[in-house]
Amino acid sequence: MDRETRETVEMLNAILASIDEGIHAVDRKGNTIYYNRAAARLDGLDPQEVIGRHVLEVFPSLEAGTSTLLRVIETGQRIPDSPQTYTTSRGTKVHTVNTTLPILSGGKLIGALEVAKDLTRLKEVNEKLIDLQAQVVGVPKGHARKRSPLEARWTFDQILTRDRSMLLLKELAARAAGTSSPVLLSGETGTGKELFVQSIHNASPRRNKPFIAQNCAALPASLLEGLLFGTVKGSFTGAENRPGLFELADGGTLFLDEINSMPMELQAKLLRVLQEGLVRRVGDSKVIEVDVRILAATNQNPLQAIEAGMLRSDLYYRLNVVSLHLPRLAERRSDIPLLAMAFLEKFNAAFGKRVVELTSDVQDRFLAYDWPGNVRELEHAIEGAMNLVEGDRIEREHLPWSLQHATLGWEADLPATGGVGVSSLSLEGPVRPLRETMERVEQELIRMAMEQTNGNIQQAAKLLQVPRQTLQYRLGKQSKS
Repeated sequence: MDRETRETVEMLNAILASIDEGIHAVDRKGNTIYYNRAAARLDGLDPQEVIGRHVLEVFPSLEAGTSTLLRVIETGQRIPDSPQTYTTSRGTKVHTVNTTLPILSGGKLIGALEVAKDLTRLKEVNEKLIDLQAQVVGVPKGHARKRSPLEARWTFDQILTRDRSMLLLKELAARAAGTSSPVLLSGETGTGKELFVQSIHNASPRRNKPFIAQNCAALPASLLEGLLFGTVKGSFTGAENRPGLFELADGGTLFLDEINSMPMELQAKLLRVLQEGLVRRVGDSKVIEVDVRILAATNQNPLQAIEAGMLRSDLYYRLNVVSLHLPRLAERRSDIPLLAMAFLEKFNAAFGKRVVELTSDVQDRFLAYDWPGNVRELEHAIEGAMNLVEGDRIEREHLPWSLQHATLGWEADLPATGGVGVSSLSLEGPVRPLRETMERVEQELIRMAMEQTNGNIQQAAKLLQVPRQTLQYRLGKQSKS
């Protein structure tokens, strides 16, 4: 081997050794010729235990017909995204999704290469969740029913709002709760879609039946299919007889979150289940009749998801029987003080504190901030501040950096003409404390803006370049003082 070839081989070895996926290559006889560090970590083995040895010697639970590497050597055909469960020579049980490819030289098959993604922990967690659901659902009549951490706990009464659009949404959702029609909720992350979903279930005739939620973006297609529809023993290596979420949710509600992230081939199978009410476990020939209400959610505009090829149009029309769109928190600013105080009470109880208020500066920042993370971001901001506060009120220094440095309307440069200027304010006389002086300036600016607009709050807020809700809050505070 010349120097250039040797350097090329070393470079390829370095590249394969550095990637996160497990790489396992065997020769024509099934003996390992390459096994990278990621594969060793995945299997809990030392590379020296594997290299040079036959696949079935290292992984005794496999057979010639179940090992994807040996099947590719036998057929010469690639096997994409195949789930596999096996036990190593050390007794470790491993779950993977493998893509296995033939290695050709001069048109002749000389071996096979496998790229494996580790699903061991993910599969274990999801199987535990399924088992927990099965325990809760399978309680015989007359016995005490266990409380599942996965059950629906929210009701419409717990969704706090004074915003007109949100009040209307609650009313519409409550009406839809009485039927079994599918509901599709759309809205940005953190707007409260799951709160509405749980409330719909708890207000429905199915309230005493199972409620099961699954995020469609959390799992790869091969694992999600088995999770939703169930598996039968032998459908793939290591598969066991296990019910899917549709079976466990029979008679109740199944919530599919981020439906736009579900692989397209699974969307087609989901559509058939919705149309026929029949489920077939992976690898099984028989069908099971189920009665499940589907509630689905998407964090993007569903029509845009269809255009982007992320959501089947026929599935969208099947799910979009009842359509609810949740507004951003920035579109319902009147709810911000209400929600902030509710979170204050929540974390007072959780942390054993007695914080009673937000400073006026913090309230102004909350009202002016755009809240890209919506209600969830507001909750986290309060929680973070409650970790830092020592007194009885939250101040600016306790807020996250993004809120501390957010530009407020009060801090923006006001227009020199056509707006309210400060040149008419008299600051002569002895120097007063800065806070007191700023409050005087603020009061005078508001007074002048209201005079110039003949008391029109909307126009005055535009003149001052602040949100209308902020101006209303400041006016209310002035009237009390």
